[in-house]
Amino acid sequence: MTRYKVILEYDGTDLIGWQENRQGPSVQSIMKDAIEQFCATRPDVIAAGRTDAGVHAVAMTAHFDIAGDHSAETVMRALNFYLTQKPVSVLGCEIVSDDFSARFDCVARHYKYVVLNRAAAPVLQQNRVYWVPRKLDVDAMRRAAKKLLGNHDFTSFRATQCQAKSPIKTLDKIEITQNGDEIVFEFSARSFLHHMVRNIVGTLIEIGLGKPYDIDEIFAAHNRAAAGPTAPAAGLYFIHAEY
Repeated sequence: MTRYKVILEYDGTDLIGWQENRQGPSVQSIMKDAIEQFCATRPDVIAAGRTDAGVHAVAMTAHFDIAGDHSAETVMRALNFYLTQKPVSVLGCEIVSDDFSARFDCVARHYKYVVLNRAAAPVLQQNRVYWVPRKLDVDAMRRAAKKLLGNHDFTSFRATQCQAKSPIKTLDKIEITQNGDEIVFEFSARSFLHHMVRNIVGTLIEIGLGKPYDIDEIFAAHNRAAAGPTAPAAGLYFIHAEY
């Protein structure tokens, strides 16, 4: 068996997320289908992050094992042939050691969240951004974001169905930049809780709209209800993983 590491780009708009199940098409099931068409086997495909329905990826790392001595270039070309007309593309492929894990060897994961802050609804960016028609106070969001950096108990920012053993996480980076009508939130951490990024963005947007949310009080509450709403999946992108 040979282990291949791939870099994937995908549009999550019509997908149920990364994880394969019977509810609809997923990134994992699409990749398994393509591999099966190529070499008549259906291996497990493990990703650096299991994104939710509607979430996109600029460069998601994944790995799988198949028999034979196919070159990385052959595998990449074959998979992209079978992925034609699918919302997934293989940007890179390489042969790695048998003990490499896209999930467990990852030392940092990077996400961005894109908000379109203008009165007019998006057309070209539909399903790619979170449209907020009311003017946001970016400076207020930046001040609040600084309090999220570092090691904290993120219970108030985790989904109620989150299966992580501990709510303690270290947020290494959160930056907010504005370019015209577009506001981009950038996040980096070794790992994230379920819906953590979207719950943080939802809370910061409430702050940007003038709502009286206090980050210190939210942390102290240890209660999801204390934070703001979950921002829509459409604005979230997995950017890349570090190893």
